[in-house]
Amino acid sequence: MMKIAILGAMEEEITPLLEILKDYNSIKYANNIYYTANYKNHELILAYSKIGKVNSTLSASIMIEKFKAQALLFTGVAGAFNPELEIGDLLYATKLVQYDLDITAFGHPLGFVPGNEIFIKTNEKLNNIALEVAKELNIKLKAGIIATGDEFICDEAKKAKIKEIFNADACEMEGASVALVCDALNTPCFILRAMSDKAGEKAEFDFDEFVVNSAKISANFVLKMCEKL
Repeated sequence: MMKIAILGAMEEEITPLLEILKDYNSIKYANNIYYTANYKNHELILAYSKIGKVNSTLSASIMIEKFKAQALLFTGVAGAFNPELEIGDLLYATKLVQYDLDITAFGHPLGFVPGNEIFIKTNEKLNNIALEVAKELNIKLKAGIIATGDEFICDEAKKAKIKEIFNADACEMEGASVALVCDALNTPCFILRAMSDKAGEKAEFDFDEFVVNSAKISANFVLKMCEKL
């Protein structure tokens, strides 16, 4: 039996998983609720962290340190930067960056602080399992760079700047911080995002309309991954 953490940022991203599992326990800890359930000979630890890098850092750390997760799968939604990505498409991160980490005043590149790399890579084995699942389900799964920051991007100029600097394919608000925790604690990490909007003008309206369906697509996918672990 393997202990697998499944983390989302919002309730909408975890609810589809709980509806499928049905039988689970709830544990209140650190101003949040963590759910445990058995699935396909594995013990799952599930939670939605609440939005943002600080919240997701806290939840990822707790899942690994308190609940002893041996791998972490992040499921959720993102805004598409890559014009080839449409709403509902799935993207997994090969690497992630904090686009709003800024000490450029000291001559460092955007996204860098001493002691950290700019980009954090995800786990190659988990990424390969995801590709297997996508093939079996006949789902198009793309690989790419995800940019993370504490801001919902719905501005074309900001989108263009982040895309240009980091060659980012999508943006969201938690992935890079989760990946950083997993890297520091030697825990394999997989970041999956379903596109809920295109991160430009009127993105907030697309997000509200598509977030629930996009989250369901992503949630079903990570459960299929658990079956292969």
